[in-house]
Amino acid sequence: MAKKQVGKQTIRFLHPPVIQGAASVVGKKEGEGPYGEWFDCIEKDPKMGGDSWEEAEGKFQEKAAKLAIEHAGLQQKEIRYIVAGDLLGQLMASSFGLLSLQIPLFGVYGACSTMGESMGIAAMIVEGGFADHVLALTSSHFASAEKQFRFPLGYGNQRPKASTWTATGSGAVVISKSVLEEEKESHKIGQNYSKEALKEKGKVHIEGITTGKVVDFGIKDSMNMGACMAPAAAEVIAQNLHDLGVKPDYYDKIITGDLGKVGKDIVLDYLKAKGFDISKQYMDCGIEIYGEEQQVHAGGSGCGCSAVMLTGYILKMLEKKKWHRILFVPTGALLSQVSYNEGNSVPGTAHAVILTSC
Repeated sequence: MAKKQVGKQTIRFLHPPVIQGAASVVGKKEGEGPYGEWFDCIEKDPKMGGDSWEEAEGKFQEKAAKLAIEHAGLQQKEIRYIVAGDLLGQLMASSFGLLSLQIPLFGVYGACSTMGESMGIAAMIVEGGFADHVLALTSSHFASAEKQFRFPLGYGNQRPKASTWTATGSGAVVISKSVLEEEKESHKIGQNYSKEALKEKGKVHIEGITTGKVVDFGIKDSMNMGACMAPAAAEVIAQNLHDLGVKPDYYDKIITGDLGKVGKDIVLDYLKAKGFDISKQYMDCGIEIYGEEQQVHAGGSGCGCSAVMLTGYILKMLEKKKWHRILFVPTGALLSQVSYNEGNSVPGTAHAVILTSC
């Protein structure tokens, strides 16, 4: 039997799970950006009819979760587990937002890399045979993040050029067991595939994952998330290429989560120093999600940034065969109110997911 563990940090699935359904729910500002038409739902009310920013973020998750399950053609009772997380203390958005679904929940925290982490864990659960369908999702909200990590909105502080704008939104995917992969292995030449397998041919598969480490270069500027996260992103990308023994052109796109304009330059230079030039394949969700006229300085950030770009745009490019294989690398800055106020640096992490069109 072929080995699933590849190299130092990578897993290559023998039967790649399929992304059965996906959904993106964003705020007004994100809907006004260049990818507004790609998102499933644009919420004009930043509080979603609730009383607080935190309650609103939970509502974003709830809506994205239900939409993803609907798009997968499933019912809530068919989802075995949820793997989810967010930026708020004690994973408030996930805990309160997903309460109504009454599905067993694994709460995870990877800061803004959480979409990659949740998808990786969900894919392992499914491919390992522990569940047929798992929901993976995350969220962020501009106002709840500012309230927790930076300044009250009413303070009206100036934002430095290196700062990023936390995206308001939630992205969710239903990861399912692949019928097509099972039938590929069992069918003889000339046999027909089942209707379920043929339906799956238009879906995106998770070929593998590369789990990132915590990387700390001693940066203490909490308003420069790109610089804090870029080394971790570069490390996991380099490890993925090394583990698989491939060059950057193995992928149509290598897409980071929210490094922004500052982090982009760092990750490209860092990887060139390691012998990898990814400039032709490189894309960053934080740079893409907002237009220049929206004045977000270095770009977008937050768990929801990469999650809604994935579920709103990236998966559709794979489904349409515009791209055939990508490396999706959400990035996270692992700071807290306590660690920052005690003078600690801001470590980074990143988790890579290999996505392929079928």
